[in-house]
Amino acid sequence: MTDRLTAQLAFLHEADSLKTVLRGTPIHDGSRRENSAEHSWHIMLYALTLAEHATREIDIARVLKMLLLHDIVEIDAGDNPIHGDHDPAEMEAAEQAAADRLFGLLPPDQATEYRALWDEFEAAESDDAIFAKSLDRIQPVVANLQSGGGTWSEYNVTYQQLETRVGVKAKRGAPTVWAHIEHHIRAWFTTNAS
Repeated sequence: MTDRLTAQLAFLHEADSLKTVLRGTPIHDGSRRENSAEHSWHIMLYALTLAEHATREIDIARVLKMLLLHDIVEIDAGDNPIHGDHDPAEMEAAEQAAADRLFGLLPPDQATEYRALWDEFEAAESDDAIFAKSLDRIQPVVANLQSGGGTWSEYNVTYQQLETRVGVKAKRGAPTVWAHIEHHIRAWFTTNAS
């Protein structure tokens, strides 16, 4: 039991580092960028609050677990903003290596369970993962809207890029939520297009 608890506490200690990973997304008041731990908490709250808007029946407990774990790899791999300039293959390799290391800190049964949830989220094929991935795309959009455009100008984001990179995935799992915010997105880009 001592070895198991030691491994669990080592994982939890390492997970604290997620609080130091700054994301490309600002908090709503625009005063600073959110960290990855804050993002994970916020989209879990999104899931709990917006579960009724999932396209299919979901298991909210599984969705919450996926969202809690989905960005833990950023401890090693860092945050790669969806509109940033990075090599997707390199990013995937770094995240896979991070998942191996971080989940490998846990006792084998928990390592297997957490890694399976992380892999399921990444694949975005199950109803639970599709909904979770949709919210992971929607939350930064709302933060950018609430902060007056956030980092869209910094990354030279266009409406079409947002629709292609974010809207398509958001609509898969939470189309009513996306439709509700889409007119705000259009209005922002109409007003702020360069």
